[in-house]
Amino acid sequence: MSSVNPLLLLPLLLLFQPIFAVAQSYSNVSLGSSLTADGDDTSWRSPSGDFAFGFRPLENNLFLLAIWFDKIPDKTIVWYADGIETAAPKGSKVELTNDGKLVLNDPQGKKLWEAGPVNGGVSYAAMLDNGNFILVSRDSSINSWESFKQPTDTILPTQTMEVNSVLYSRQTENTFSRGRFRLRLLQDGNLVLNIAAFPSLTEVQYDAYYWSHTFDPNQTIAGYRVVFNESGYIYVGNARLRWSFHTVLVPKDIKCGACGYNSYCILTPERRPTCQCPPGYSFVDPNNSFSGCKPNFIQGCQGEEWRNPGDKFEFQTLQDIDWPTSDYEKLDLYREKECTSACLSDCLCAVAIIRAGTCWKKKLPLSNGRYSSSMNGKALIKVRKDGFSIQQNSCPPISGPKKDRSTLILVGSLLLGSSVFFNLLLLAPTCLMFFFKDYKKMRKINQESSVLISNLRAFTYKELEEATGGFKEELGKGAFGIVYKGVIQEMGSKNYIAVKKLDKVVQEGEKEFKTEVSVIGRTHHKNLVQLLGFCEEGQHRLLVYEFMSNSNLAKHLFEISKPDWNQRIQIATCIARGLMYLHEECNTQIIHCDIKPQNILLDDNFTARISDFGLAKLLMNEQTRTRTGIRGTKGYVAPEWFRNTPVTVKVDVYSFGVMLLEIICCRKSVELELGEEEKAILTDWAYDCYREGKLQDLVENDGDAMNDMRRLERLVMIAIWCIQEEPSLRPSMKKVLQMLEGVLDVYVPPCPYPLTGNHSQSL
Repeated sequence: MSSVNPLLLLPLLLLFQPIFAVAQSYSNVSLGSSLTADGDDTSWRSPSGDFAFGFRPLENNLFLLAIWFDKIPDKTIVWYADGIETAAPKGSKVELTNDGKLVLNDPQGKKLWEAGPVNGGVSYAAMLDNGNFILVSRDSSINSWESFKQPTDTILPTQTMEVNSVLYSRQTENTFSRGRFRLRLLQDGNLVLNIAAFPSLTEVQYDAYYWSHTFDPNQTIAGYRVVFNESGYIYVGNARLRWSFHTVLVPKDIKCGACGYNSYCILTPERRPTCQCPPGYSFVDPNNSFSGCKPNFIQGCQGEEWRNPGDKFEFQTLQDIDWPTSDYEKLDLYREKECTSACLSDCLCAVAIIRAGTCWKKKLPLSNGRYSSSMNGKALIKVRKDGFSIQQNSCPPISGPKKDRSTLILVGSLLLGSSVFFNLLLLAPTCLMFFFKDYKKMRKINQESSVLISNLRAFTYKELEEATGGFKEELGKGAFGIVYKGVIQEMGSKNYIAVKKLDKVVQEGEKEFKTEVSVIGRTHHKNLVQLLGFCEEGQHRLLVYEFMSNSNLAKHLFEISKPDWNQRIQIATCIARGLMYLHEECNTQIIHCDIKPQNILLDDNFTARISDFGLAKLLMNEQTRTRTGIRGTKGYVAPEWFRNTPVTVKVDVYSFGVMLLEIICCRKSVELELGEEEKAILTDWAYDCYREGKLQDLVENDGDAMNDMRRLERLVMIAIWCIQEEPSLRPSMKKVLQMLEGVLDVYVPPCPYPLTGNHSQSL
């Protein structure tokens, strides 16, 4: 995600220096005055008309409370009300109240933002000719509040920054949310530029990449404020009120901090940064060169990829490129051949730098990448020989006769008809047909069956009973069993596990067990849950998974504090990657059949992992459709399940579309208890909001989403394509992922329910 460096705005501001060469004038705003966001020119101007305070229009009838240059065509914004939880919709009002506070309310009277003194004492407000909006105290001795003391991403001539003041970059040029960059005057007097963790629930600051050297440990001559004077110079002043420090200049490589992870920066002759990706990498957002880069192939120590790496990987060279902050090992007295060999045999090594007989190994993510003609070295980028991309990875085929696979496909279905009679009609033939067919198999358990996969650990029942404390702590319930938390001791350390104990009838449990072990045991992807082992002892059938510390997505969307906007988008993208792997990257195509938030687990880093393959349908290469009983969960089931027509991977696409809307809105797909019929079915309501241009209603309590309306609209359009009633209109998961990542354009979707008119008929 790109950011606009605060210092990059300084040259632009110098163009407007004459504006500030006049004495400050006031344009008084009396108590009780107000402005309304109605699309007209509503603002309080400075006497010269150079600056205005009021509402600037955004997209989708949203407005930003801001200060801007009013005499130039671009109306450049220099301050905005930072911290607003939601963008101001049309009809919002900002008022200078009778008790001297500046208050912004939405059309319903809900307070969105407030500024001003706690105890009143304000006489009037004023927009000054220097760009400062102030609340003047009754004795006029000091301003009760002023925009200059609450800077956002811009500093103006005559404005000062006190100790602990911060300037924030924007997320993008047109997105008024905090980005990655910070300009801060520290307590010790140093003016620093640094990057902050983004997005993050806490303000974690990384080490500064530029500092003014105006600090003093004894605090005697330390800088205590930053001043942008009327001549266009920025100074750091010391405690003796002497402007003794040099003018703060932008160093030649400071702008390279704007480039994201895994990219590198080259400065143009005009000292502007251009960001580029190494060979084998591409931009995370193709429309944003500051977004960072991602590898187009499998990276890291994953499965079989790192056996015989010399057969799969090679190096491409970049001259005089380095990522100086990403070293994790230094090897002295190494030549280039020895350096490449050391990196090739190390699965963590993504890049090696060879310079002056020293080899530096670097791992992802690569940070602070830049070109320097004085480096006199090489960057050796490790890439796949055949350009093998993430999309080309495959999982091993499922072994066993085709006849047995058909049995696994058809048994254990979850029926969701609208009446008990309908359920019994579907259930009875299936049970009768396969009860007699598999009766003899059920009498004998083959300990040497295909589930004994070499890369899985075979646990005894006693081991798992002890690991779970007698199956004491329940994590959740699934269609075929209960999941318990456990811990196993390995090499002196404790490892937490999740144990799924199958407790349904023997036939269904057997089929569920074999399906999960066969499928999960032979799939390897960072967005699928990892199966560690199993137990097949007597009548006991248990599966052992890695433990996911952050529970499932449903708990976070509907119960716990909600993930922020960017986290939710990342989660949706991870789920799409996992589904694309199941649908298109495996030699044996897999339909999950029960995609829902409860089956999406989150690890320590909130990376989404698809779980519960108990209802998965396995299709051979020559098969594209299958017929079986209805599977899935109410609210997520594709319409074709109810028509007794063949189903394809598009049923998962439909379920993903429903879940994507849940991720966007942080509400369940069906909420009949809302009391508002038009909102009860999320898919219907979301399409109505999209058609009527009221997307803000979907995220009315989410400020970040409200400030990102363009991406919100894109995500809703993707979801509408996914929930098309006609399966052939739904995109593949590969195309869904490409649309989420911005690789493909998203066209206007048609009405998703042309056949039934309303989706609620098929719930």
